Amino acid sequence: MELVVSDPEILGGKPVIKGTRMPVSLIFELAGLNYSVDQIIEFYPFLTREIVIRILKMGKEFKESLTHVDLSSYLNKEPVQD
Repeated sequence: MELVVSDPEILGGKPVIKGTRMPVSLIFELAGLNYSVDQIIEFYPFLTREIVIRILKMGKEFKESLTHVDLSSYLNKEPVQD
């Protein structure tokens, strides 16, 4: 099941949880603020434990894949697209 989608018509194309307007980055931000999975679900009852955990695992995998990449330098080399 596709969990994350990006559509230019929804939040300017930011990755969101499919079927919602909730940006994936908000889950990471809340986890970074030490919110528990239960607290996140309490604030956003349309989410399930499985969804929150899957999002966090995806973030962990991406982070591990990019540990040797200087993202700031990399992105500064890329042309800006409108």
